Amino acid sequence: MDSAALVRQYYDALDDHDYESLESVLAAGFVQRRPDRTFESREAFVRFMREERPNPDTNHELESVVVDTGGDRVAARGRVIDAETTLFEFADFFELADGRIGRLETYSR
Repeated sequence: MDSAALVRQYYDALDDHDYESLESVLAAGFVQRRPDRTFESREAFVRFMREERPNPDTNHELESVVVDTGGDRVAARGRVIDAETTLFEFADFFELADGRIGRLETYSR
């Protein structure tokens, strides 16, 4: 799977509540840093998305996905929407290794 497709699969898994697929795209040592919290493991991130996400009925509407020349870094920009209302805009920066997402930095406004 190419890098852009892997990142799109990540968003699809979140939007579809497919936590098995979400776990499969994340490396065992996955870390996400975002303005409100940090997840230090794949298990903690998947558990939060499955059980504690404040608004699980949202979708990620991607505006762009850009892959670096080496294919191991991907930037994605888009909006999180609830029905047709934009809740916030985001920029995600992924680091990939061995066909999985190892690190994710998230910025939102």
